[in-house]
Amino acid sequence: MKAVHTPALLEETIRYLAPRRGGELMVDATLGEGGHSGAFLERFPTLRILGLDADGEIQERARERLKAFGDRARFYRVWSQEFFAAYPADLDRPDTILFDLGISLYHYESSRRGFSFLKDEYLDMRIDTSRGRTAAEIIAALSERELADLLYLKGGERYSRRIARAVAAAKKRGPVTTTGALAELVSASVPAGYRRGPTHPATRSFQALRIAVNGEAETLPVLLEKALGVLKAGGRMGVISFHSGEDREVKHFFRAKSRECTPAPETPIGRSGGFPVVKILTPRPVSAGEGERRNNPPSRSAKFRAVEKINDPGVNA
Repeated sequence: MKAVHTPALLEETIRYLAPRRGGELMVDATLGEGGHSGAFLERFPTLRILGLDADGEIQERARERLKAFGDRARFYRVWSQEFFAAYPADLDRPDTILFDLGISLYHYESSRRGFSFLKDEYLDMRIDTSRGRTAAEIIAALSERELADLLYLKGGERYSRRIARAVAAAKKRGPVTTTGALAELVSASVPAGYRRGPTHPATRSFQALRIAVNGEAETLPVLLEKALGVLKAGGRMGVISFHSGEDREVKHFFRAKSRECTPAPETPIGRSGGFPVVKILTPRPVSAGEGERRNNPPSRSAKFRAVEKINDPGVNA
């Protein structure tokens, strides 16, 4: 099986999250096709990895890719926020946690779920196809104003009102259920100069719908909080994000935790004092170099941030 996805910021991720001793445990909380995990397992022979993914199809691809590493790689089909919220009692706490918030090229090229406007497919966009509403169902349910708000707030689409107006008019003639129909509506409703830009005019609209379908914006702060709680003191967490809204969420979370004071045992109630939870390792987000941007186009928008957990609220409180 040939994997189609090239992991973004691989060398930068390894530089910040490389094990510092033998036998460490890493959680790849967004396993995808296993690109990052495979590189870590190959370079660090005693490292163990737990791979999480809610998509059973793509996890099978990762299993095939990582089978040479035997029981050093274990797999869980689960949403990562659910895994960290009920972390298995029989597992060691992880030394490292990695999040790659991007969508694998598998989803665009092979999943047949409507992630890409380059193929005419049903607008599904669910990572876990066993639950939740499809993108087509969300479009059908939203009013013009609600759709405009969604496209603007979750995708940063500057022409969200024009697009929502065009979709609302189309819905009067029949349901909007395919990627081709939606992409055509978007293209027809934005200015000509926008259509001739460096990216397809439907990019932000499709991104916004994908985020809404999978609840990505709502779960990210909770996910980071739960994961940090599970991470071992002295451990490291890294997050790769692909749009400004996600990167902003990660930045604010890490900054808050670097300033947050966990009360020391001797601190009287009602008085300040204590310890910050993390130390920020990347004062500015790490971006791909020119070579990677050229050879792996999705990496152009990738941003990586990392922290080290220097105090454990569960221990110090």
